[in-house]
Amino acid sequence: MNILLAGGSGFLGRNIAAVIADAGHQITNVSRSHGVDFARMLAAEDWLSHLAGIDVVINCVGIIGETGAQRFEPLHTLAPAALFRACQQAGVRRVIQISALGADESAFSSYHLSKRAADDVLRSLDLDWFVLRPSLIYGLGGKSAGLFMRMASMPMISVIGDGQQQLQPIHISDVVATVMQCLVSTKTRQTLDIVGNETVTFEEWLQWMRNAQGLPRARVIHIPFAIAMFMAHLLGRFYPMMQPQNLRMLQAGYWADVKPLARFLGRMPQTIEASLFFLDAVCEGRLS
Repeated sequence: MNILLAGGSGFLGRNIAAVIADAGHQITNVSRSHGVDFARMLAAEDWLSHLAGIDVVINCVGIIGETGAQRFEPLHTLAPAALFRACQQAGVRRVIQISALGADESAFSSYHLSKRAADDVLRSLDLDWFVLRPSLIYGLGGKSAGLFMRMASMPMISVIGDGQQQLQPIHISDVVATVMQCLVSTKTRQTLDIVGNETVTFEEWLQWMRNAQGLPRARVIHIPFAIAMFMAHLLGRFYPMMQPQNLRMLQAGYWADVKPLARFLGRMPQTIEASLFFLDAVCEGRLS
């Protein structure tokens, strides 16, 4: 297949690209590092020349926080919507959109609302679409996973409130395996939540990361939510992942039923193991 991959330079995109290439498919990368500014591709006409000869489009462009040049609306909504409409015009039937867990009717953050808006456009079109909504993705090379690993390695662990926020972490290889299944599945027009088969609290997740690094359990410091939000307002402009909306999303917690994903893959997602924290989709090697 000839596959256009939008966002191929990010953590998820790099892993998707590597596995797709290993499977023998041809990839056309669309990203800033490949000379295309996604934020300027806001009309269907901007995309048509990129779709010549393309069989499948995968969009995994995403930012976790806004900066001066990177904004949710153009990157998460306007450019993807233009791409999806261009696919319909160009006759590219199969489109895979990487959204986010929580981009549904419960969405309240700008991050989730901007993702959901693009998802809704895709679902309205006469295409063979998939909307994939991953939970917290972990594995070698992930920015959020790397941040949490550093947090976990500190002498004392800091958590927001009681630290009991619910997570369903999913390894990068399972996310990529889902994308690969979307390439061949005859059952299209699906929205799938990509979640792990284990639910852990945020506090326990950091302790697991300590264990993966060969460290003993650590004392936990509980930071009141109001204080954490005050710090986020101060630091968020410098560290996008620390922006207040991200803390609100963490505090809210998100849960989904793993069974639809298991049926789609033909297996359950992988059980969390210490070794998986240090493996990416290519090294992990169990994608079938």
